[in-house]
Amino acid sequence: MELVLLLVLLVLVVAGFGWWRRERAAARERQLADAAAEARRWYERLGGQVLNLSGDEPAVKQALADAGERYNAAGSQLEQARTVYQFQLARETALEGLLYARAARVALGLDPGPELPPLAAAQGAGRLTERRAAEVAGRTFRAGPEPGDDTPYYYPGGRVQGRPVPAGWYSQPIWKPALAGAAGAVGGLLIFNALLPPVHGGFGTGYEQGFEDGLGHDGAGSAEVGEADPGGGFDGGFDGGFDFGGGDFGL
Repeated sequence: MELVLLLVLLVLVVAGFGWWRRERAAARERQLADAAAEARRWYERLGGQVLNLSGDEPAVKQALADAGERYNAAGSQLEQARTVYQFQLARETALEGLLYARAARVALGLDPGPELPPLAAAQGAGRLTERRAAEVAGRTFRAGPEPGDDTPYYYPGGRVQGRPVPAGWYSQPIWKPALAGAAGAVGGLLIFNALLPPVHGGFGTGYEQGFEDGLGHDGAGSAEVGEADPGGGFDGGFDGGFDFGGGDFGL
């Protein structure tokens, strides 16, 4: 009798373990399917924007070029994606492209459309609310919340070598590591520190909130920098603009 009970218990344990494994596999499949559908949804939306927008103004052309680049990159990521994390990367790339497309719509004078989910890479970076200018090594760099003839390059916000850089329009794409000319020679971080000076020597909440509140400046802020500060005035806690924190996208 005891042997029969033991066999019945063993069968129940094996059956329960098999059910648990099937449920776990089904949950993983649902999670993967949801992540794939979410990434494809934003990718297709980006494709519609890239195909339907055009303009000759420098700010429009630059924003659409970046949007098209992200569209191609997201498509390649989707083709190769096999995991939830890889689909999340494709989603992030498509969302970044949509932010560039949205910026192009603003430059065209069109309705920018509904707000987009925030980028994981741009968390805490804030956005510009006023025009700023800084002279670095004899060259003037500008930034502001709106596109202009002197600020045709849009940046959706993020971190450059650990330094938070707010969303806005810039006179040069200083965040690109291969940038040639004066910006590349002097260093993008020095230019960002001149354009967007840190508050109380740090880059905490007060600094990021300062972009929203104008930080007490009237009109266009300005600064002049002669040579680089070797210390950089920041804590390089990130490696670049796409540190996703080990896959935590805040979903």
